[in-house]
Amino acid sequence: MSSHLPVIALVGRPNVGKSTLFNRFTGTRDALVADFAGLTRDRQYGFGKFEGRSFMVVDTGGLMPSSGDPLAGLAESQARIAIEEADCVLFLVDIRAGLNPSDREIAGYLRKLGKPVCLLANKAEGLPRSAVGEFYELGLDTPMPVSAVHGDGIQDLLRQILPAAPEAEDADPEEPPEDGSVYVAIVGRPNVGKSTLVNRLIGEERVLAADMPGTTRDSIKVPFHYQGQDFVLIDTAGVRRRGKVSETIEKFSIVKTLEAIERAHVVIAVVDAQGDIGEQDARLLGLIAHRGRGMVLAVNKWDGLDESERKRIKTDVDFKLPFLDYVPVHHISAKRGTGLARLFAEVQKVRASAFIEMPTPRLNQILEKAMARHAPPAIVGRRIKLRYVHQGGRNPPKIIIHGNQTERVPVAYKRFLSNEFRRAFKLTGVPLEVAFKTGDNPFKGRKNVLTPRQIKKKKRMMEHFKD
Repeated sequence: MSSHLPVIALVGRPNVGKSTLFNRFTGTRDALVADFAGLTRDRQYGFGKFEGRSFMVVDTGGLMPSSGDPLAGLAESQARIAIEEADCVLFLVDIRAGLNPSDREIAGYLRKLGKPVCLLANKAEGLPRSAVGEFYELGLDTPMPVSAVHGDGIQDLLRQILPAAPEAEDADPEEPPEDGSVYVAIVGRPNVGKSTLVNRLIGEERVLAADMPGTTRDSIKVPFHYQGQDFVLIDTAGVRRRGKVSETIEKFSIVKTLEAIERAHVVIAVVDAQGDIGEQDARLLGLIAHRGRGMVLAVNKWDGLDESERKRIKTDVDFKLPFLDYVPVHHISAKRGTGLARLFAEVQKVRASAFIEMPTPRLNQILEKAMARHAPPAIVGRRIKLRYVHQGGRNPPKIIIHGNQTERVPVAYKRFLSNEFRRAFKLTGVPLEVAFKTGDNPFKGRKNVLTPRQIKKKKRMMEHFKD
């Protein structure tokens, strides 16, 4: 397999804690979690990071080999696709429910794959290690007791599986490639015009374009030179609704699209103006935002719409994608080439915003002016003090504000400060991460030892108050 971000698949029968573990790995609540079986049907993709190492994790529906439920069969087919995509498979069993016949069938299937499989005995909090004994019968590696809810054993697990996974081509995806090119990923659902857009941008038919979904099967890198800068356009396979991913040749398209997002400096997210902005668009764009990648939203096939339809699509963007208020929107026609010059000019602005250098003196001037206009609120009679700010990272840009009681800064005030910095530096198309850090109290944890004189004075005062 070509080098890429390690892909970890979570499999097992229903209700063994796969979605809980997914949420712990990714630090999100994207996977639905509830105490009943069969909740997850489709695959859920996310990114995790542990000790500086990034990885991709795939949550699956429960495998129920003996079930006759057609929906369960669909979930099982999705899980098998996830297993094929994965570099490492985490097989979860429920240590409290004990060994189940379905566990045996799943283990038999996994043993035939020849892929690294780690057996996790979940819900092991408070139980002795010997409780995993019966799971040796599955014939896999030594069962590892973990707790997805409490995090027990998770760090040891990640240290064990991540070094064995393939190394990513870019150890640090936040830095530009060594060749100095700007990587631009073109993503979206099938048949929204991604390949046509690439061909128009480079001025030749370098990428296969056809009027049918799924023409692009793999991510295709197209280098070109524009206005003194080297670029690499990454045309990705369409991310279709997961329930419709059935052809073997398309099974890897989602992983490759997510890899393209991870490696890109800027992502052009393409939606179809003549279609409907649906849940799949929102999920994909949300994932791009979550990864902190610079983004431009291209609403394609705009030329064939009348005024009422254009109003509808603008309303859809505002209503269905409210979390992308910082992302510039361009209405284009990839087929006719209208709006593409402005689109690519925006890409260059977004890339500049992603890697902007924010001088510390300038940051502190902005902070002082913002606090002069709108002072931090008082919490329990004590006003929050914000002392200084500096840049903490790029792609996406990150700033760190130091002060006291910063953990109590209200969300509304955080948003106010973020908007002030964004406006001052004219950031576009990138999320701005604002972190707060409270300075350590040098007297925290130290006991105040009284001198003999202070003890006598304290006794006199106590006696005075008693009288």
